[in-house]
Amino acid sequence: MIKDGKPVRILMADDDEDDRFMAHEAMDEMNVPGTIHFVENGEELMEYLFKKGKFADREDPACPDIILLDLNMPRKDGREALKEIKSHPALRHIPVIVLTTSRAEEDISYTYKLGASSYITKPDSFDGLVSVMKSLSAYWFDVVTLPDR
Repeated sequence: MIKDGKPVRILMADDDEDDRFMAHEAMDEMNVPGTIHFVENGEELMEYLFKKGKFADREDPACPDIILLDLNMPRKDGREALKEIKSHPALRHIPVIVLTTSRAEEDISYTYKLGASSYITKPDSFDGLVSVMKSLSAYWFDVVTLPDR
């Protein structure tokens, strides 16, 4: 995915190795020229965004264009991470798309109240995930205008 001549950067926070693998494969199947990076929990997500811990030497100086966020993760769950992201002036502009297995109405309402840009329930199949990724790509990178990095 290239937006305005710049490769698109996606950051996915998900503790499920299979879901991370399928998301990566879905991006490959779509021949996406952007990058997708993965973290396994909310603590790693925040460390990545602030270039701390094991991400202190990360070469990419900019924030991701979008964040795909699972809610149910260890150490710091997605709800806590979303609240932290949306309360920080340097991060609140990043669209956060909740991509989770939860269908609970309280999760949907709560994450939108915190500032989530979208809420998507994870599909049960790889083909479903590819379809979701195509829709996300079309909307966030072909239709929407994102702020400069």
